[in-house]
Amino acid sequence: MKEYTAKALSFNKYALGESPFFDPRYNRYSWVDIINNRLYTLKAGEKSCFTFTEPIGAAIPVEGSENFIIAAQKGLYILNSNDEISLYKNLTDIFKAYWRCNDAKADDLGRIWFGASVADDKHDAEGNLYCYKNNNFEIMQPGTKISNGMAWNKDQNAFYFSDSLEHAVFRYDYNKEKCVITNRIVLFPVENGVPDGMCIDADDNIWVAIWGGHRIEKRDGKTGELLAIIHVPATNVTSCCFGPDLHTLFITTSGNDLHGEFDGCLFECIVEEKGIIANYAKI
Repeated sequence: MKEYTAKALSFNKYALGESPFFDPRYNRYSWVDIINNRLYTLKAGEKSCFTFTEPIGAAIPVEGSENFIIAAQKGLYILNSNDEISLYKNLTDIFKAYWRCNDAKADDLGRIWFGASVADDKHDAEGNLYCYKNNNFEIMQPGTKISNGMAWNKDQNAFYFSDSLEHAVFRYDYNKEKCVITNRIVLFPVENGVPDGMCIDADDNIWVAIWGGHRIEKRDGKTGELLAIIHVPATNVTSCCFGPDLHTLFITTSGNDLHGEFDGCLFECIVEEKGIIANYAKI
């Protein structure tokens, strides 16, 4: 089994860093801080910050523009390059008042998948995994606890999903044309932490962040076998994506209520494996 060690990019810390994305069109990194309602971008060495009025669970770059889809608490929003935000789709009719978006990804047709999770500490964990398609919201997986990482294999016949409080990453059969997932199985359980965000590489291996586990695990997308570990010197590792050379993982963490030297920092780790760039949303 391979082992790697990630290094911090800086001493800047984020309360709940999530949703990392590298956009090669603009050589731009982006990530969110859910607790502080912020979207960050890093382009040509210049960091920018947009602060919203509600928690931002994820941000997906939009095909054909510099815009983002912001998955927030009350809706899906469009943020343009002038930091102007507009409501794209209202979520208040399908979300409970205490829910918010947690993670979101686009499939290769640009459809927006997003999870609903509880936004406070007063309610038990609950929610659903949704997809916005054909101008409608459809529940893809009901009864989730904390919806998190999502990925699709290169043949577009398998979908992967992590539900943190189920302590497992699940594999589904995926019908791309009908946008249907079926035959859920546990691809692998997670011990010594809980599964959070994820990405997939060019060989259909899953790279999943382990909250509470100081690590990212590389797992075989067919068998779930543990193939590699990235040791991260932060307690709560939240997500990852591949960067411009497709051999460097860009890693987010959470520093909320933690006091370790690197808790909440961004990290990178060079790996032998080749990654892929995530999909853009189409609106």
